[in-house]
Amino acid sequence: MDIQETFAGIYKDMPVLVTGHTGFKGTWLSMWLHLLGARVIGYSLDPPTRPNHFDMSGMKDRMVDIRADIRDLDKLVSVLKEFQPKIVFHMAAQPIVRESYENPRDTFIINSWGTINMLEAIRMTTAVKAAVFITSDKCYRNNEWIWGYRENDALGGGDPYSASKAMAEIAIEAYRDAFFPWGDRGENAVAVASVRAGNVVGGGDWARDRLLPDAIRALTEGRSIDIRSPRATRPWQCVFSPLSGYMWLGVRLLLDGAKFAEPWNFGPIDLASDSVQNIVKKVIQLWGSGEWRDMSRGDEPHEAHWLTLSWEKAAVRLDWHPVYALPEVLAKTVEWYKEWDRQGESADMHAFSTDQLRTFTEDAHKLQIRWACPQPSDRIQRTLVRQL
Repeated sequence: MDIQETFAGIYKDMPVLVTGHTGFKGTWLSMWLHLLGARVIGYSLDPPTRPNHFDMSGMKDRMVDIRADIRDLDKLVSVLKEFQPKIVFHMAAQPIVRESYENPRDTFIINSWGTINMLEAIRMTTAVKAAVFITSDKCYRNNEWIWGYRENDALGGGDPYSASKAMAEIAIEAYRDAFFPWGDRGENAVAVASVRAGNVVGGGDWARDRLLPDAIRALTEGRSIDIRSPRATRPWQCVFSPLSGYMWLGVRLLLDGAKFAEPWNFGPIDLASDSVQNIVKKVIQLWGSGEWRDMSRGDEPHEAHWLTLSWEKAAVRLDWHPVYALPEVLAKTVEWYKEWDRQGESADMHAFSTDQLRTFTEDAHKLQIRWACPQPSDRIQRTLVRQL
């Protein structure tokens, strides 16, 4: 199977803007789009960590790499005018809950006002026909329910990060209703959707205060893995799963924006929920050595103990489904870090990373997930998109 024929072959030769392209999810998304034959334009600050996946996968030489701040509206507008992207994936953010307690003002400005800047730049230009805004599962007002939140549940946030993402969602809805109503599909029509996912894991993440990166750092340095909330439960998912949903939604927005310009949840297979301490034990087993310590205290900043999303809407209307169950998610993640550890400081992870993407695509194809299964009608759809 030709991987460039997946996602209906829509991304081949298409100019695509990815904000936050130097981050964990942004690097994987940019790499995947590049594999699909897209002309990827990245807009981001420098990679947030050392080491980082962006540098060790050589993505700088495989895309347009623009280092700029999402808070700079004039720069955003100039990039849209110069490169004329047909679709935007807005991922630039301050992504860490605990960081939001240390820098709440910056978190609100980056996550909320940065989103408004992207919306405003799209409104001020004419090239973009579809935009996918990545927010977070934490945009919902969390009541610690045992069932998953649906797209029409109340937004909110008990910490600066969560509230900033809820604010971003409100701004997206306001711009969609006020400036991007579908109505008659004119020359400047833009289909705008938001997507919500969380607790993604995979190779290439070194952010602080995230479970898997913290665990890998401890294991490679010969330290015990210190965990703050051992009994907290999360719906862990492979980073490729929501990314596949974002890209497939982008295709649907380009083809029929009126039906898909709305919020969407993407989550893992139901049985993927597990406690932090169980995840750490499994990672130690996969790594082959290590130990962990319970470092929970009563004075830690509040973090949700239970938060999960319902993704029935994506399953029914997008024919989207996650591919890997939790054991496979953890195995693929640890496999990536073992390869990085084997190669050492000069690791070149591009080939290994793209192999993981190809394997994921093949596994999705075996499950007959629509985005991974080219159809005869795709050729007609590609023609329609190129006429936009």
